[in-house]
Amino acid sequence: MKRKQLLITGIVILIGFLIYLTYIFLIDNNDNIKSIYLIPEDAVYIIESQKPLDDWNAISESDIWSHLNTNSYFNELSVNLNTLDTIFKKEKKLLDYIGNREILISAHIYAPKKYSFFYAIDLQKIAKLNVVKSHLNTFINSNFKVSKRIYHQHEIIEIYSKKTRETLHISFIKNQMILSYVHSLIEAAIDQYKTPKIGRDLNFIEVNKAVSYGNMFRLFFNFKHLKEFSNVFSNENSEYITLFNNSLNWSGFSFDLDENNITANGIANINIDASIYLKALQKSGSSKRTIYNIAPKQTALYTSFTFSDFSDFYSNFETIQKENTEQFRAYLDGTEQVENLLNIKLKDHFFSWIDNEIALLQMHSTVSQSNKDIALILKTNDIDDAKENLDFILNQIKKRSPVKFKAVNYMGHDINYMSIKGFFKIILGNLFKNIEKPYFTIIEDYVVFSNSPNTLKTIIKNYKEKETLAFSEDFEDFNDRFDTRTTMFVYANMPYLYNNLYYFSNNDTKVSLKKNKDYFICFPQVGLQLSPNKDVFKMRLAIDYEDIDLVKSKYKLNSVSSTKNNSITTEKEINNTMNPDVVFTIPEIYPTDLTAKSFTKKNSDGTTKFSVELKDGKPHGKYKSYYKNGSLKLSGKFKKGEQNGIWRAYNFKEESVLKKRF
Repeated sequence: MKRKQLLITGIVILIGFLIYLTYIFLIDNNDNIKSIYLIPEDAVYIIESQKPLDDWNAISESDIWSHLNTNSYFNELSVNLNTLDTIFKKEKKLLDYIGNREILISAHIYAPKKYSFFYAIDLQKIAKLNVVKSHLNTFINSNFKVSKRIYHQHEIIEIYSKKTRETLHISFIKNQMILSYVHSLIEAAIDQYKTPKIGRDLNFIEVNKAVSYGNMFRLFFNFKHLKEFSNVFSNENSEYITLFNNSLNWSGFSFDLDENNITANGIANINIDASIYLKALQKSGSSKRTIYNIAPKQTALYTSFTFSDFSDFYSNFETIQKENTEQFRAYLDGTEQVENLLNIKLKDHFFSWIDNEIALLQMHSTVSQSNKDIALILKTNDIDDAKENLDFILNQIKKRSPVKFKAVNYMGHDINYMSIKGFFKIILGNLFKNIEKPYFTIIEDYVVFSNSPNTLKTIIKNYKEKETLAFSEDFEDFNDRFDTRTTMFVYANMPYLYNNLYYFSNNDTKVSLKKNKDYFICFPQVGLQLSPNKDVFKMRLAIDYEDIDLVKSKYKLNSVSSTKNNSITTEKEINNTMNPDVVFTIPEIYPTDLTAKSFTKKNSDGTTKFSVELKDGKPHGKYKSYYKNGSLKLSGKFKKGEQNGIWRAYNFKEESVLKKRF
């Protein structure tokens, strides 16, 4: 009898429990909230995964993650995720329950130069069973301590790690489980979830609707925090960062990982205060990119802008400037000043021959060993017309400038000098402000401008030797992952870009760059394209990963320390037993100013390496070189770039020990 009563009681309880589950899982669906509503509004970026366990397994098992996981930035993300795994490790059933639920991970700058992550996990209907919350204390081991506190009527569970001395903060809001190592992020989520910010931002909603789900996760980036986020890693703010920070609202990408290739497709919407470049480009069509055909292989950064026709682009550029009366007035004043000074018409003598692509190159010069050479390249629609008009402009400059300059020929290409300060900033704006009083040369159908004649010599030399991006198999393969016709294309060779950033950074930034070098250059090629599509830009991001040892070998990267060691090696003293032909062989000299009357090259410690007189940009006159102790090493004369007369060599005591007649 008792057994029968117990059985009936058990059946009743079971039926009641099933009715309860039916109510929870099938009927009561009105109290859920979206994960995005809990993301604090200052998120820099948000990673969204609908199948986090599968995605995490794929990422964590890749060569890319194995390498990045040794870096502090990515290791923090990995540690955070692994901590969650540790907490629940003993309860595999719970993980099975949670399974591939939606998870959002957002990055936040919570203090100057400090960032952390916020997690929102949609437990969906199992949240109503309270399984996770009620059993959380049983899942952790003796390495953790659990405490609780109340914030605005919401319980926050704090899990303190005795090993790392960090506290993981957890709270449950309806169907969502939120976590962070920064308590203020949890509190911000509690404060705002009833009046969500990002989830109701129309720009975010537009991007979210347009970005499809790829094979892996989606990523959303909030560009208004780009500058602040970049300052976490570097104090250097480039024009590109300013351009995107001020011009774009949200971008969204769906990511795919194929072995060592990362590809992301998405869109970005622009804001009302967007850069005039992006607004003008959006209205000006696109064309095929070709300037990379003359860009050296050691190009660190190649930024291409294309349009159906430059005249259309510039017309849009001027029209958009009119929206800002003060800015347009300054533009008109600047262009009128140039036209009146030189007695030219910019539209007739300059703009008329520009075709459908302009590009900025940043590179490492092979001829002068400079690390930050910048060039502006304009594709022409008629190279003869371009030559004729540039010659006219040069003649107008000569009439009004005290600087007398004769074209210098280098490997069959004339290098001329356009002595007008701020010319490109006046006509094209701040993105081109670094091109001042440029030299220029012509290669095929392109006019190449640069502040440094040695940059032009680098481009000419590499073009002649077929050492351009067009002859790089790595670049060609990478370039095939993008559309041939696109409005804006940015290509970065990270090993070369690292060198440029390092040598022109302050000491604090150098320390950070050196520490993270291997994580910087392990992605040797990175590319981003933007193409207009109605009111947004379609975007594609591609990143290549290579083994770090292979990268160092391929790009022949020398460490900073080895460079320093080379600079302090013992210098050899010249004596009378040495071969004069070897001693008096002078490497080609690359003056940085072809209008100067002399050129002096310095050692790294500031002492003089050599000095030489110049005429028309070539060595002409006295030449002297020095040992590192300051003693005279060689003396002689040049004539029109060639060694001439009697040359002498000296020992450390400045005693003449060798001579040769040229």
